[in-house]
Amino acid sequence: MWKGRFAQDTSSLVQQFSESISYDWRLFPHDIAGSIAHARAQMRAGLLTAEEFSQIETGLREIETDIREGRFEFRASLEDIHMNIEAELIKRVGAVGGKLHTARSRNDQVATDTRLFCRMEIDGIIGAICALQWVMVDQAEKYAGAVMPGYTHLQRGQPVTMGHHLLAYVEMLQRDRGRLLDCRKRLNVSPLGSGALAGSTINLDRARIADELGFDGVTHNSMDAIADRDYIAELLFAIALCGVHLSRLSEDLILWCSSEFGFVSLSDAHTTGSSLMPQKKNPDVCELTRGKTGRLVGNLLNLLVSLKGLPLTYNRDLQEDKPPLFDSVDTLRMVLEVNAEMIAAMEMREEKCLAAAGDPLLLATDLADALVKSGVPFRQAHELVGKAVAESLKSGVPLHQLDLKAIDGAFSEEMGSVFSLERALAARTNVGAPSIENVKREIERWRGCL
Repeated sequence: MWKGRFAQDTSSLVQQFSESISYDWRLFPHDIAGSIAHARAQMRAGLLTAEEFSQIETGLREIETDIREGRFEFRASLEDIHMNIEAELIKRVGAVGGKLHTARSRNDQVATDTRLFCRMEIDGIIGAICALQWVMVDQAEKYAGAVMPGYTHLQRGQPVTMGHHLLAYVEMLQRDRGRLLDCRKRLNVSPLGSGALAGSTINLDRARIADELGFDGVTHNSMDAIADRDYIAELLFAIALCGVHLSRLSEDLILWCSSEFGFVSLSDAHTTGSSLMPQKKNPDVCELTRGKTGRLVGNLLNLLVSLKGLPLTYNRDLQEDKPPLFDSVDTLRMVLEVNAEMIAAMEMREEKCLAAAGDPLLLATDLADALVKSGVPFRQAHELVGKAVAESLKSGVPLHQLDLKAIDGAFSEEMGSVFSLERALAARTNVGAPSIENVKREIERWRGCL
């Protein structure tokens, strides 16, 4: 690329191997924004006249428009987005364009571009998470009183409501938003001015450049600023964990859509059929969400492995940070959007949920609690109810129809009243518990938060 040091042209195979323009072209709006801020700082420092700055800014704006409208021809021989834009700028405005790179390196340039890109994508992802949360809150309100079993080990445990279950995922998504906001705060410092690794003898006003680009401040060690990709790793972790949460939701929905559960019906618009079996209605969106989570986790691992052995400061390995970054942000945005659409259209089969929750064994813990309230130590109460359950299973007599006093005198006639789903849920009034009134209050709280 630069002839001064080299006697031979770069091999065409090496050019093909080392180019990044095929994917880093996406950084163009951030590269141009950073270049304009840098040029303005050069003007303030007396390195450019006002007229030269105007020529550079106008040229960069025209290039940006051409790229957006698909008229720009990227050249792999120029390797990356930075050199493609700079070469075109010089072509359009002449030698003055060659002044733009004074006091900067592609190293601090790409570090700035990727921070700006990550900041923009975080804002978009947070918006998509919020949209999904709204959909789930709406569905939680619709099914606030729809009683269903809660599970541990995929075995029926205790009664809850569908509203309470859906709000659990709203909580998870809120933590995802928090992690993204934390990541945004940490990444929002400008490395521009760090040069290749040791700054420059031509000192520009870094703080003012940072302010123009919307950064909260500047980095304080030029070597770390160039080598740092923590912010990308942190973003990929937050994205991967959000994907894991959506994958868990998908697994719930896949189970609930099965004939064995029958709790949920997804719309025809969000399911597919079989090429052979005409009766099938497959929850493909859920399955693909579950599958794409593997990509998100893999992208995080990809970056971490690339970083783990790098000495300070810049190494070409860092070029490999962008494919996993771009793939993860695109994948998560799509997953969030399609799930919001799917969940907004899904319908609960409340009668199926209620029938499953009608198993009296789900209230075995309530029966133990009744014994505790009568003065029986919990461990003893647990054992007594366990005996009653064993007798129910052995005899085939439902737990609520057993003669409990015949099993142990600690049971009283009044304890049979625990076998009421309505009463069992109403009694769960502690903060975080699934009484219908609690769920309704949580829905209102979430509407305020969102």
